[in-house]
Amino acid sequence: MNQHQSTGPHDSFLNTIASDMDGVNRIIREQLHSNVPFISQIAEYLINAGGKRIRPALVLLMARAFGYRGTQHRMLAAMIEFIHTATLLHDDVVDEADLRRGQSSANALFGNAASVLVGDFLYTRAFQMIVAVNDMRILPVLSDATNLIAEGEVMQLVNVRNPDIDEKRYMEVIYAKTAKLFEVSAVLGALIANASGKEIDAAARYGRSLGIAFQLVDDLLDYAGETDVLGKTVGNDLREGKMTLPLIFLMSHCKENIRKTIRECIENHDEALLSSILEAVKASDALEYTAQKAQDAASEAAQALSALQDSQYKESLIKLSTFSAERNY
Repeated sequence: MNQHQSTGPHDSFLNTIASDMDGVNRIIREQLHSNVPFISQIAEYLINAGGKRIRPALVLLMARAFGYRGTQHRMLAAMIEFIHTATLLHDDVVDEADLRRGQSSANALFGNAASVLVGDFLYTRAFQMIVAVNDMRILPVLSDATNLIAEGEVMQLVNVRNPDIDEKRYMEVIYAKTAKLFEVSAVLGALIANASGKEIDAAARYGRSLGIAFQLVDDLLDYAGETDVLGKTVGNDLREGKMTLPLIFLMSHCKENIRKTIRECIENHDEALLSSILEAVKASDALEYTAQKAQDAASEAAQALSALQDSQYKESLIKLSTFSAERNY
């Protein structure tokens, strides 16, 4: 197992679904097969690199929390992981990233064209897996979600090198590009368990808030984390001209000379200014503000679980919400 896959003490939420997760991993291996060996090679490279597997775990936990006793939730969980992996492949090409999960990104090793096309393969394989589940309730939920995720990625791209992005716009982007897949993961678990409409709404609220907490912490760690722990380069967001919450907060609370420096760095890609901006972020309350926002989102996720009956799976979901705001990787 890669060192950046979930192994820490906070990951006890996975213990209740260990056998389900083993089943998901078997399905992933089976579904990665292609008659074009190069496709399997690249896909397996990224899948084998590890990762926290939070999104498939969310499908499994939510299904079990609503009393599901079958095995089709494993196929749905594997499908979600394929969609997530496809977005990572595409993201790394757009961002020109060279590290992912502690090792060279797929695009760094195999090239941009191959990474994009294998990402497309994983997307289409995911929809083949939906057909295999044969539940028509799932298709509109997932098709709407993947469309919004794609829109979120484009929104983020359009926002690059725009220092005037405010918190409202930022939250819209992270909901679309990140939190929506968490939301749909929770909803699919509830759907397959035949949960009521009210229960499905609660699952959606949980997943949405959890995803927001995760993205907020990701953006915080890009300023305050360590490359060896994160498995990706720290400081990439600023280097790429992305206005994430720590920088947005600083822009609205700093002196004019710092604001001018940030604007010049973001607009003109002036890397000579990066270190001074990083220091300004750390010296301000930006990281504390972002951390509190993540804690608030995690609390909202936990509150959404009041609709569920007490069980070991509900307890694991509560632990997952805590982990989302307190993790350091």
